[in-house]
Amino acid sequence: MGIQFQEVVGWVRRRKVFATLLVAFTLSVGILIGTLISGRALATHDQAATGATLLAVPDPVVLSNAFSGISKKLGPAVVNISTTQIIDKPKDSKKKPKSFADPFEDFYNKYFDTPDNGPDAERSLGSGVIVDKKGFIVTNDHVIDQATKIQVSLDGDPTKYNARVIGADKETDVAVIKIEADHELPVAHLGNSDGVQVGDWVLAFGSPFGLNSTVTAGIVSAKDRTNVGHQFQRFIQTDAAINPGNSGGPLVNMAGDVIGINTAIYTGGRGFEGVGFAMPSTAVINVYNQLITNGKVTRGSIGITFQEDVSANPILMKELGAPYGLEVERVEPGSPADKAGIQAGDVITNINGLPIHIGADLVNPIADTPIGGSVQIRFVHNKIAKDVTLTVADRSKLFPAAAQADESQPGGEDDEGQLGLHVEEVTPDIARKLQMSGVKGVVVTEVDPASFAEDIDFTRGYVITEINHVAINGMADYKAEMAKLKPGAPVLFKVASRGDSDKILTLYLAGAVPTQIAR
Repeated sequence: MGIQFQEVVGWVRRRKVFATLLVAFTLSVGILIGTLISGRALATHDQAATGATLLAVPDPVVLSNAFSGISKKLGPAVVNISTTQIIDKPKDSKKKPKSFADPFEDFYNKYFDTPDNGPDAERSLGSGVIVDKKGFIVTNDHVIDQATKIQVSLDGDPTKYNARVIGADKETDVAVIKIEADHELPVAHLGNSDGVQVGDWVLAFGSPFGLNSTVTAGIVSAKDRTNVGHQFQRFIQTDAAINPGNSGGPLVNMAGDVIGINTAIYTGGRGFEGVGFAMPSTAVINVYNQLITNGKVTRGSIGITFQEDVSANPILMKELGAPYGLEVERVEPGSPADKAGIQAGDVITNINGLPIHIGADLVNPIADTPIGGSVQIRFVHNKIAKDVTLTVADRSKLFPAAAQADESQPGGEDDEGQLGLHVEEVTPDIARKLQMSGVKGVVVTEVDPASFAEDIDFTRGYVITEINHVAINGMADYKAEMAKLKPGAPVLFKVASRGDSDKILTLYLAGAVPTQIAR
């Protein structure tokens, strides 16, 4: 019996060894087959088998850094300008009849239910370029025209700077504004546009459609382009993309110098179609120097008007007995031209010994002559040439209507509402109607559009209870604390507002007191 048991045990051990060997053999065969199959699969994707060459990322190559270098150099000096113009809405002549059912109706109509009866704000965007590290910026007059509020944004600077107008010239559409910053600002260099040639590469900088720091490239398409704008506008024409919002931005040559201020485009719609115009830098510099010195531009005149297109008719010139020149359409009574005997129908052919072929040949030398200076004029009267010396007069005095239109600019903020706030004292009766019994202060009855108060989120119905941590118990306190505020200084308002479920909320509104816009 013992022998049989030992045989059984031995058989079991042999079977265990056999089973182990069988498992090991099976695993080896599986691994071998898997390797072969995997190898075939990889072989089908082997680049050598398909003949393809692996791609590699090459080292970066700078093909041309001219544009990028200019952009990096000039970009920080180009600014975005946002303006706000207050528009008075027409009053509704048909007022709703008063209802005696609700004794609070008049109060809520006054403070809450009539937002459309007051003035509204219209906002627009443009560009500009800093030309002085103290914050003087050149832009277009049409960018800031009639603006109640002007704000300037610099690339990479979160601060919005309030700007004031130094001066504007409608004849060239050039304006100068200034911002106050606590550090020196990057500036662009204005070059001499007289050296510009047709075909030169140029870059246009600005904020088209509000897209800051945009640069477009093109060439100078033409020079001295007239008959596009006003009398004193002779443009550089370019095909560099200029769109709404680019106005006031610089046109720059390959030396990095500003050779023009982007002003206008020809388009069938609102967008760019390949024809843009920039005021040459030589004209801009002349206007800028006068604006920062006198706040306005003074131009000389001899008191005549003419049409360049009419004067370009060779048959007309032949009949008038002049080889070339400009036909005089009107002579202002008492003007230098009138005193010299020049009459309508005469042809002015030369100034200071130089021939006159286009309007600018006559206008520019006279406009640039100091008031009281003299110019030599040759004109043809009844086919007889005559030479006279004229004393140049002030154009604004000879043509006062044009001067008045140029100077009809709005002033600063409305004095009636300081910082754009209109308030009344909170009497016990008003506090009860506001459901703010026990609250003392002044209630905001109106917030001017585009004002400082609107910027820091004041709303009609807010009750001002503190200014700079000083309690406001009535109008006397309010006026006293508001009088202490200085331009550029921080101010903190504590206000009470009625929230949901008639709960009284406490809010804090703060900002830096702005400087007033001045022209």
